[in-house]
Amino acid sequence: MAGTGAGRGLSSRPPRVRLPVPYCRRRLRRCPAAGHAAGRRRGRHRTSRERSIDDDLLALDLDRPDADDARLPAARTVIYTIAPRPESPPGAGEPRLERFLAALPAPPVRFVYLSTSGVYGDCGGALVAETRPVAPQTARARRRVAAETQLAGWCEAHGVERVVLRVPGIYGPGRLGLERLEAGTPVLREADAGPGNRIHVDDLVRAVRAAADLAVVPAVCNVGDGDYRSATWFALRVAELAGLPPPPRVSRAEAARTFDRRRLSFLTESRRLDLARLHDELGVRARFADATDGIRASLAATSD
Repeated sequence: MAGTGAGRGLSSRPPRVRLPVPYCRRRLRRCPAAGHAAGRRRGRHRTSRERSIDDDLLALDLDRPDADDARLPAARTVIYTIAPRPESPPGAGEPRLERFLAALPAPPVRFVYLSTSGVYGDCGGALVAETRPVAPQTARARRRVAAETQLAGWCEAHGVERVVLRVPGIYGPGRLGLERLEAGTPVLREADAGPGNRIHVDDLVRAVRAAADLAVVPAVCNVGDGDYRSATWFALRVAELAGLPPPPRVSRAEAARTFDRRRLSFLTESRRLDLARLHDELGVRARFADATDGIRASLAATSD
């Protein structure tokens, strides 16, 4: 997701959230005119809207030691979307989050943290609710669990409302894997593919807005569209709608020999996210509940 987002500042009104692009990594960008944070996607599949975003923004690199001395604007609600540092030892404190928290001039009323559904690990295709104990199986997911734990302690110590959104794969304009399809990158054959979990960026923004704005929110909430068709189905459907040749399909054994570790972990962990809290407590149901509709909308936005 984009670097991070901070709410509108101290105000009696709920913060207005805008997350136009959820795919950058570690930079905090705040638009002074609007008083909110934004990110900017890298790569050639950016939309005209994204190309028009003013790049003259406040930036804080949380990987630099001098970030320890930085001070951020006060905010009623913080929306934090920065991934942990890949170099951070799993299980240790997360330095990016630690530096961000230290840079806040005062604790916010609410802190919304975008985590990953990977914290559940492989669940054998079972329906997974937020009450299920985390069981991360990759270093990446263990870093997320460490960050969730770190944030929970900080929020409890400072009297801050905490909302953790556990987010699966995000897709949208510029986030359809077109480069991989154009390169002919193989995918798992359908017989070896487990259920998929994903969310269109526009639906994710709606979930984030609800987490920031509602008076009562759950401490942890799964996010997804409820379309559990596999990553293989998704890639084939994108190729079909984009007019590209379908990708080669390989067995799980072949994938284990040829896919990189990160990609393989996404494809070998199997679960279906229970979205009852998202629907009933956040009041959000995906507008792109059928991923085919989301793919079509994303392709149209990418080509505008």
